[in-house]
Amino acid sequence: MAGLERYARQTLFTPIGKAGQERLGQASVAIIGCGALGTGLANNLCRAGVGRLLIADRDYIELNNLQRQILFDEEDIAQHLPKAVAAVNRLRRVNSAVQLEARVEDINADGIEGLIQEVDLVLDATDNFETRYLLNDACVKHQRPWIYSGVVASYGVTMNILPGETACLRCVFPEMPPPGSSATCDTVGVLNGIVAAITGVASTEALKILLKSDKISREMLWMDLWENTGERLELPRQPDCPTCGQHSYEFLEALNGTQSTSLCGRNAVQVRGGKRGDRIDLAALAERLEPVGQVTHNQFLLRFLVDGYELTIFPDARAIIKGTDDEQVARSVYARYIGA
Repeated sequence: MAGLERYARQTLFTPIGKAGQERLGQASVAIIGCGALGTGLANNLCRAGVGRLLIADRDYIELNNLQRQILFDEEDIAQHLPKAVAAVNRLRRVNSAVQLEARVEDINADGIEGLIQEVDLVLDATDNFETRYLLNDACVKHQRPWIYSGVVASYGVTMNILPGETACLRCVFPEMPPPGSSATCDTVGVLNGIVAAITGVASTEALKILLKSDKISREMLWMDLWENTGERLELPRQPDCPTCGQHSYEFLEALNGTQSTSLCGRNAVQVRGGKRGDRIDLAALAERLEPVGQVTHNQFLLRFLVDGYELTIFPDARAIIKGTDDEQVARSVYARYIGA
């Protein structure tokens, strides 16, 4: 039991105890997204001793992330590290007993089912509803519990989704909000306090789910820390829900996902080139691009400045193109400098 000494203050809590701690050590969790929510959730679960954490994120670290994304620092930015890699590097220094895996990739329909089948629980730490509906489809189809969470400004929400037992995401939000209809952290900001509050609740619910506790919440919790308001809402399953009622998984049917996505509030577009499994040799690409623009690269990404655009290119053939929010322009820039 010597390995449990680091969790002494957790095992003293009767609902967990030593037996529960050992069960946590055998559990596996996927965290989809590694921004404010993802870093908070990963930090809590790693320190709590969940045996395996798979952290997936498509993005890299920027200076404005440091206000709330607790696993990153200025050195990570200087090294041009992807978020998932920097998070895993930090967490390995926190708890060497946890198996940590970074996946620097865009989570889309052609990979999500295999990913969620590797784990016992999925945590939503994404920044868009398209990915959340995709998670909902995959988790309901494969009977994997998942936790929906979101924060913006001083407001946050979280809800456990237990397939076959509770409402799923489409029971609550039958249709995806249209683009531009919702406030985002990039348009109205976000307080780090609400991030800590929501990740505290969601990570504790994750422990309850992994331990099969009888205290698992079956309600949606929302809170506004600035206004000092909050509520728990009972949300029943909807028999005519397309996903959990009719078992229609329309978001999984887009087998290749979208080829480009505007990143709200960032004046940037993500473009995915080639087909799944294609890889880019970053060193060779850097050599080809050096005559036409400013290039820096490491094993994780290549940064290329040219004609007022900043391209961040990943080995999986994705690129985030800053300097435009027009998807057609971004695809044109991608084709011009990287290829079709």
